[in-house]
Amino acid sequence: MAASPSSPPPGAGAGAGAWSPAPQSPSPNLANFFVWREFVWGAIAGAFGEGMMHPVDTLKTRLQSQAIITGAKAQKNIFQMIRTVWVSDGLKGFYRGISPGVTGSLATGATYFGVIESTKTWLENSNPNLSGHWSHFIAGGIGDTLGSFIYVPCEVMKQRMQVQGTRKSWASTATKGNISQSPGAPMYKYYNGMFHAGCSIWRDHGLKGLYAGYWSTLARDVPFAGLMVTFYEAMKEMTDYGKRKYLPESNLHASNSFEGLLLGGLAGGFSAYLTTPLDVIKTRLQVQGSTTSYNGWLDAITKTWANEGMSGLFKGSIPRIIWYIPASAFTFMAVEFLRDHFNEDTDARELTGLSMDTRSKVKEAA
Repeated sequence: MAASPSSPPPGAGAGAGAWSPAPQSPSPNLANFFVWREFVWGAIAGAFGEGMMHPVDTLKTRLQSQAIITGAKAQKNIFQMIRTVWVSDGLKGFYRGISPGVTGSLATGATYFGVIESTKTWLENSNPNLSGHWSHFIAGGIGDTLGSFIYVPCEVMKQRMQVQGTRKSWASTATKGNISQSPGAPMYKYYNGMFHAGCSIWRDHGLKGLYAGYWSTLARDVPFAGLMVTFYEAMKEMTDYGKRKYLPESNLHASNSFEGLLLGGLAGGFSAYLTTPLDVIKTRLQVQGSTTSYNGWLDAITKTWANEGMSGLFKGSIPRIIWYIPASAFTFMAVEFLRDHFNEDTDARELTGLSMDTRSKVKEAA
């Protein structure tokens, strides 16, 4: 059975330590191997989830940024936005900004799953009071925070490319004067790709531009990451409890991949809805460019609440939930699948090697 995000790395238990020639310090090579493998699985799973659901993320970004791009004019719902993107940009409009999106998800997925097990295990061993759901929450937040150094610049580039659409539609929007901005101050030039976007933002705004909305991103993602791990682990515990109580003699068995698909989707959906207001503020700070509509995180919350009320803070919640349910489901499914199919053989070889090595040492001692 594959290790869940809450399980210690294979070989880290008491049994492995008892067979080690140096019980006080587990083999560093073996430990590093397992950690790096989790980084790889997490990166693949994160990129997979982002690639599958990028069109929905494009709709969410455009819905949330309307107040900046077009002011109070032509506010659209999700179905109107789908039609707008399709008519103006076609299919490629939905995939605008996918390169920085996948790049950022590679980093986030790697750190999220690569750090989470070791962090959670360390927390539980060093402070038993933080065991259980608190350790899940903290470990998820730490993993996501580490990935933010790469993820945030990619998110800035991705979202600006998403709101631009194709060159033709962006030029048409600017020509018609539909972009809400100060006279004579262009919002930002059209980006031909990820590299061009990064260089342009660096040249125009420096490091501050690439990390626009950084603290609002952390304010959104740390609670989201912590909640998602907490919900996922709690639902796994509830599922196991339900099996033991209501189906004690049943042969029914769900694979780890299927459980990851179902429970990961539910965990992502719940977490996404609860953190939507934080996502709205982050998006508006990152897409405003030279048009300074908001002077920081608190100002953005105040103005959004004053001008649009509660509905403004939850704008884009439906596409956000629609995006995160399958994206989280695919991500957890992919991680569990990779653990099941690529960890098992290696674990068996390592355990066999340890057993053979131990037997030979016993014979030598005799």
